[in-house]
Amino acid sequence: MTAFLTIIIVLFIAIAIWQMVKIFDLAQVGSDNGQVATDRDNTINGYLMMGFLIFIYVITILSFWYLGDLPLMSNSASEHGPQIDNLMIISMVIIFIVQTFTQFLLHYFAYKYKGEKGKKALFYADNNTLEAIWTFIPVVVLAGLIIYGLFTWSSIMNIDETEDPIVVELYAQQFNWKARYAGEDNTLGMANVRLIDIDRANILGLDESDPNAQDDIITTELHLPVGKPVLFKMRSQDVLHSAYMPHFRAQMNCVPGMITQFGFTPTITTAEMRENPDIIEKVANINALRKERREEIEAKGQELTYEFDYLLLCNKICGKSHYNMQMKIVVETEEEYQAWLSQQQTFKNSLVK
Repeated sequence: MTAFLTIIIVLFIAIAIWQMVKIFDLAQVGSDNGQVATDRDNTINGYLMMGFLIFIYVITILSFWYLGDLPLMSNSASEHGPQIDNLMIISMVIIFIVQTFTQFLLHYFAYKYKGEKGKKALFYADNNTLEAIWTFIPVVVLAGLIIYGLFTWSSIMNIDETEDPIVVELYAQQFNWKARYAGEDNTLGMANVRLIDIDRANILGLDESDPNAQDDIITTELHLPVGKPVLFKMRSQDVLHSAYMPHFRAQMNCVPGMITQFGFTPTITTAEMRENPDIIEKVANINALRKERREEIEAKGQELTYEFDYLLLCNKICGKSHYNMQMKIVVETEEEYQAWLSQQQTFKNSLVK
């Protein structure tokens, strides 16, 4: 497959160079290159434009049919997820309709009004009515999408602090994540990268004199109770990262020197999501591919069998190991969450004396 794609790319480059040379020859001032194109050339190109239009429609339909997940959108696992999905579907439908209509006009007109000897094109130097129509319609549609998007964003970002959400810090650094839970007081202690002390195991730079920091819990795995709102505070130690949790429809930049935040309520546990038919099918496909590459995977010391887990990813290209910057997220019942939390060590007890 790689060799085939390489040949195709080289072929396209050769065609592009050939066309550029032709354009250069035609552009030479004072040269007699004869007629730029004959009626036969124009007819062939007209049919090619219609053929390419059909190709665009066919490949689009096949892509949606075999690769598209848009009609299913069954893997949203947060309370606000359906709002994001609905906004995405509406945007995609509008874009698809506009693209279908405008591409048809573009290719059909290229065919219908192809150059012919002795034929003069009819054109309008100015038409205020047409200009008003194709200006007004996009303005109205885009304004509607933007306003709808702003209302959706505002409803997601206006976190109700009276619900007493669980406060968790997501700490980004090249190339891993750390999670810091606020402990029993549900208040994160003060922290600063200048206070990082590896010798004392103060890896996140917590202020050891801050009482609120004593019961904070630092983990390398993110556990969340289902149905409970969570407020994430985000920091970065080095460069710009982006905390991306695709199944929760959540993303927020982690900016060095400042704290950003995002909140949501998980609605589906990890165990429940693993029973989702769409997820079962995807896991089966992944495991089938892994079996084909068994020797390669085992040589790398990786697990041969894949099991679905929610993930926290970095959605900014933050360095050479960006692709490997991820953390497992476990959504579980309140009882399971509390049992896991009780086994974790507090910051005060983790310090090296």
